Amino acid sequence: MAACTRGLVARPSGLKTRLEVASNYGEVRMPVFRERTLRCKAVSTKSMLPLSYPSQRSRRLFKNQGLQLRCTPKNSAPQSRDTPPKRDTGIASEKEWGINLLDEEVKEFGTNEDGSTWYRESGEDLGENGYRCRWARMGGQNKDGSVEWKETWWEKSDWTGYKELGAEKSGKNAEGDSWWETWKEVLYQDEWSNLARIERSAEKQARSGTEDAGWYEKWWEKYDAKGWTEKGAHKYGRLNEQSWWEKWGEHYDGRGFVLKWLTDKWAETKLGTRWGDKWEEKFFAGIGSRQGETWHVSPVGERWSRTWGEEHNGDSKVHKYGKSTTGESWDIMVEEETYYEAEPHYGWADVVGDSTQLLSIKPLERPPGVFPDFGSSTLPQTDDPGPTDDSGPPLPPPDQ
Repeated sequence: MAACTRGLVARPSGLKTRLEVASNYGEVRMPVFRERTLRCKAVSTKSMLPLSYPSQRSRRLFKNQGLQLRCTPKNSAPQSRDTPPKRDTGIASEKEWGINLLDEEVKEFGTNEDGSTWYRESGEDLGENGYRCRWARMGGQNKDGSVEWKETWWEKSDWTGYKELGAEKSGKNAEGDSWWETWKEVLYQDEWSNLARIERSAEKQARSGTEDAGWYEKWWEKYDAKGWTEKGAHKYGRLNEQSWWEKWGEHYDGRGFVLKWLTDKWAETKLGTRWGDKWEEKFFAGIGSRQGETWHVSPVGERWSRTWGEEHNGDSKVHKYGKSTTGESWDIMVEEETYYEAEPHYGWADVVGDSTQLLSIKPLERPPGVFPDFGSSTLPQTDDPGPTDDSGPPLPPPDQ
């Protein structure tokens, strides 16, 4: 993903041990470039190609005045922070990413004594409507290219108040394991409600180089200033003959309505066995329902399922019902207090407090008499782009 392109849980039963194995290769750490004497390459300014990033907007300008080409002194090669992402860790915070953009434009590279190479660049893109994107990227590889790491940081802003902070990293090791991860958070004004919104998202994936194993996760969180909140995740992966998928989400409208699709997960083997379960709940003012299903399909197509439900009427009485394909059924009324979370445990005030670096992004100064064009604002995309190389998600999502 180009840094300056505009736009913006429970595991399936019986797989826990093997799924943990699937992430073990993801714990391999990339070797750090050790402090060594560097051989610096002479670079002609005339031979330098202009640095640019693809953009969905036309007339994007790249500010290359004062570009510094430097022969880097001993022991100043960038250190690889790139380690494989871990499963089921959600969206990291600003502090965990540690994004630190320079105020100068830099292009540096070098070669270590062992033949490994590295580079470091930073710059700025400018465009219409006060658009500004400051970025930095760095990376390196060993002598034969079998070990490689890349990391990119960026921050964006324009005159409409849009702000974005993001990062992307990828790598591979000598065993053939590869990984990719991207993260961003965005502040903008919703065009329908005129309320401020903050959105956070993360995508992660890893592949094994020694077996048929890999996984992918996409997480998102959305908040507005009146308490509207949406959170969710999609996950899938494979470990040799077993594959699994999972999705969950929750939605709060800020006025008391709650919708949760807490779990929707399923798995299958190459022999044809499939199983899964799901659970959903809806509530407003103490009245609502819960329902779910657990199911299993054998290799020869025999299907078993059990469905269940609850109806809460706000009077301390709960109607519970269910049935299964083996003939069991129940339909009862019980005395039971209704409990559900009417508000998210992490909401607008929390995300504002944890987004200090995003909120501190300074846009370009707007000249007198020039007004922002909200019609061309840099709004977040509904679906974030995935990796731009051949390290895409390890397997497609299941048929719905």
